Amino acid sequence: MRSLIFVLILLIASFWYWGVHFGITILSLSFLIFFHELGHFLAAKYFGVFVKTFSIGFGEKIYSKKLGNTIYCISAIPLGGYVQLKGQDDTNPKEKNYDSDSYNTLSPLKRIIILFAGPFFNILLAFILYIILGFIGVERLSPVVGSTLANSAAQSANIEKNDKILAINGVKIKEWDEIKKHITTNPTDILIKRGENELHITLTPQLSQTKNIFGENITTPLIGITPSGEKTTIYNRGFDSIKFAYDETIKASTLIYQGLEKLITGVVPIDQMGGIVAMADITTKASQIS
Repeated sequence: MRSLIFVLILLIASFWYWGVHFGITILSLSFLIFFHELGHFLAAKYFGVFVKTFSIGFGEKIYSKKLGNTIYCISAIPLGGYVQLKGQDDTNPKEKNYDSDSYNTLSPLKRIIILFAGPFFNILLAFILYIILGFIGVERLSPVVGSTLANSAAQSANIEKNDKILAINGVKIKEWDEIKKHITTNPTDILIKRGENELHITLTPQLSQTKNIFGENITTPLIGITPSGEKTTIYNRGFDSIKFAYDETIKASTLIYQGLEKLITGVVPIDQMGGIVAMADITTKASQIS
């Protein structure tokens, strides 16, 4: 009963602070939790482990239904979920069971697979969502020059405001963020569109100081241009959607790993690490954008 009262107070406070859009946050987080636990569940089932409970949320059960031998339930505290396996109980690590359908009888490799299946399903979900985004279209900064920096390679090569970058060294450029991927300290051929004309400009990028996403000072080759702010919608369909989803999933996964590394090494302050409250805040604000 206490957990239900706690959740009720929490929900009232959350809806009061964030408004009705907080409902989208609850649904989104619940779906992420469900998909994560589904990974553990399916892996355990595949290896013949008896699953006692599949719960979305912790604490007191709000709703439960037994299907087969497993109890499926929604619990009061929506801050996670769990799959309770025979022979495995986090509340009592000493409890063991060595029946043929018990978690304890599995080899170490199979146990690792069951544990890893949850995070793997989150990665799989991201991959699927990126495929969908590829078909829907993603809004990106257009590769149109807003300004050139003083004493830069772009200024020396007479690149002008509103020039649109079409290709770099023969590689087609569709969005602004693709530009830096093809910039080195070597002489670079840039195909631009100026008005109705297409021009080839050759320049040598200069090494300059800038900051990365973690606020660290880094030295990198730069052309010396800023974006105009113009937006474009990029569509990735067919096999392109698979490549787009793969690239974005790898990029996001790498960023998470790098973020943890920077947190451990002290580059990112601990007070910038967000938990469930930060996730709720970001998700709710994102849902308010029309």
